Amino acid sequence: MNLVDVRHTAAEQPDGWSSRLLARVGSSGVKVLRMDGRPLPPESHDTAEALLVLEGTLRLVADGADVDVRAGEMYVVGPGVEHAVRPGSRGTLVIVERS
Repeated sequence: MNLVDVRHTAAEQPDGWSSRLLARVGSSGVKVLRMDGRPLPPESHDTAEALLVLEGTLRLVADGADVDVRAGEMYVVGPGVEHAVRPGSRGTLVIVERS
């Protein structure tokens, strides 16, 4: 296994919300991205995904409720749950999802 500097990798991403695959663990992918304050439209997935905030705050609407996920916290979005990013989300986000 290689050592990965997650924060540095996120900072190197040329565009906010552009994710980079860091590793595959079983059938799941571990990705990192830089949140840049822009909102993202609603989406849902067939499988659950884990959203781990390393730095900053992720501002979500999940299943109709506002949720703020802060540094050191993780939110698991269940399968089929509609979720969207609200304006003002900034920092470093790690996503673990089935690929």
